[in-house]
Amino acid sequence: MFDGYDSCSEDTSSSSSSEESEEEVAPLPSNLPIIKNNGQVYTYPDGKSGMATCEMCGMVGVRDAFYSKTKRFCSVSCSRSYSSNSKKASILARLQGKPPTKKAKVLQKQPLVAKLAAYAQYQATLQNQAKTKAAVSVEGFSWGNYINSNSFIAAPVACFKHAPMGTCWGDISENVRIEVPNTDCSLPTKVFWIAGIIKLAGYNALLRYEGFENDSSLDFWCNICGSDIHPVGWCAASGKPLVPPRTVQHKYTNWKAFLVKRLTGAKTLPPDFSQKVSESMQYPFKPCMRVEVVDKRHLCRTRVAVVESVIGGRLRLVYEESEDRTDDFWCHMHSPLIHHIGWSRSIGHRFKRSDITKKQDGHFDTPPHLFAKVKEVDQSGEWFKEGMKLEAIDPLNLSTICVATIRKVLADGFLMIGIDGSEAADGSDWFCYHATSPSIFPVGFCEINMIELTPPRGYTKLPFKWFDYLRETGSIAAPVKLFNKDVPNHGFRVGMKLEAVDLMEPRLICVATVTRIIHRLLRIHFDGWEEEYDQWVDCESPDLYPVGWCQLTGYQLQPPASQSSRESQSASSKQKKKAKSQQYKGHKKMTTSQLKEELLDGEDYSFLQGASDQESNGSATFYIKQEP
Repeated sequence: MFDGYDSCSEDTSSSSSSEESEEEVAPLPSNLPIIKNNGQVYTYPDGKSGMATCEMCGMVGVRDAFYSKTKRFCSVSCSRSYSSNSKKASILARLQGKPPTKKAKVLQKQPLVAKLAAYAQYQATLQNQAKTKAAVSVEGFSWGNYINSNSFIAAPVACFKHAPMGTCWGDISENVRIEVPNTDCSLPTKVFWIAGIIKLAGYNALLRYEGFENDSSLDFWCNICGSDIHPVGWCAASGKPLVPPRTVQHKYTNWKAFLVKRLTGAKTLPPDFSQKVSESMQYPFKPCMRVEVVDKRHLCRTRVAVVESVIGGRLRLVYEESEDRTDDFWCHMHSPLIHHIGWSRSIGHRFKRSDITKKQDGHFDTPPHLFAKVKEVDQSGEWFKEGMKLEAIDPLNLSTICVATIRKVLADGFLMIGIDGSEAADGSDWFCYHATSPSIFPVGFCEINMIELTPPRGYTKLPFKWFDYLRETGSIAAPVKLFNKDVPNHGFRVGMKLEAVDLMEPRLICVATVTRIIHRLLRIHFDGWEEEYDQWVDCESPDLYPVGWCQLTGYQLQPPASQSSRESQSASSKQKKKAKSQQYKGHKKMTTSQLKEELLDGEDYSFLQGASDQESNGSATFYIKQEP
């Protein structure tokens, strides 16, 4: 196991061979952060060169290939769309007058026409939002420094079954020994040394080289799943040199004996760890696959979209009718919002027929078995009925749980649901949850668990009482026994850090914290942002990731908003709250003219059984009391 140390002999200055020198990596500028993914090195330079993000569609690409002198847009189409939308926003914002009060924005819902009319305000503040949240440079943020300076705790990798290594993380914990590159060395070639895990934070580990004892001066953070991390014994098997750090090289004359003594009985990574990491990062979804996905402009229907790219299991979907390929939607491959072609017809979901009469060359339907499976239910006995009342997470404002009504019962356990007091007459803003969804709850759930329930818009008898409301509306509550009561042992705890998708802008993944746990329901807070932006998310949601996931997959992480950026955007923040509370997983508001065009769209039709869509990952539950 320790033969690798012998390859250095006594004279470390002459330990490199011709084979070793061939592996020497040319030094990169120190100001460029490096993200490693499957052994490849990607550099993300500053704004003067390298990568850039389109301010219209969010596409990331090579800056030199971007359009305009300022390189703000990826194409002529995006530049023109941005200019057009800005003009519409400016005109309509003046016509709309003053925005409603903060309380009305957060707690009250509006009819569909009012929601879509808010598109102007959304467009007017979109760029301010991008500057403060979407375009914050990741160069100044380090998970390690953030956790160390605040003594934070990160959620374990085992909490995220859909993430790489989520189901096979094993006993990786503190005091596990690994072989890592030795950065405290003057040799021209890459050499290794053994380090022990001092602290774990998701995929990231705080390491200390063997020989430093209680000296933390050279402790460093690294991603355990990185390509340079190996189990003890890898160097000996691979013929790589083990060289003690220069700082402590004088402490022992016989380092081999020291290692034997220190490592006897110690744990290390499994020998096939790197292979498991690689296998867990293979994704069955491929570009050009066709799927049915929720229409981000109309919650009640689906549309056909094509997989444009896959990053860490997250899909960038482009709606099939988008000629310039900018009308997109981001979600995870296990998201309940995507389905196989023909799913809408099979369960009766409303579907928007595409103008494209035949598949484009190279596009093909995604095999049905690749999609997340929902729990089978028995609808033959007592079941949900139209008109029954319940409580549901509002998909247009994920920080609230609202009074809701079942509007249609579909096949395979799917339900069309509307938020009381804010529904359009034609049902165009209904949304669909499965009967086992963790986003729907029986009447009384919020009261029992001390969660604020959002009453119907315009309802004046406050505080809201379910008994009075059911009597006034002549309604009945959905039976408690119909709700799924499964509660997995998820492992989350209040205060744990993680990386979470901002479901109001699903291309963004942000630094976040679990602030409350109601059995399987998690309250996710985005660090640096106000509580109005919090989101209720299921513990098994594919939109939650361990600390270090973005670095591992090459996805850009959005760091916490700074105090200065929040203060500079205080005026536009109020409008942003309005826009965010009315988005549905990337749903953008339309202008009045767009609304009229959509409402008159003759290509929107329903199958015989109705319409639906699923909004869950795992089972929904009803709980008798709140967890401490």
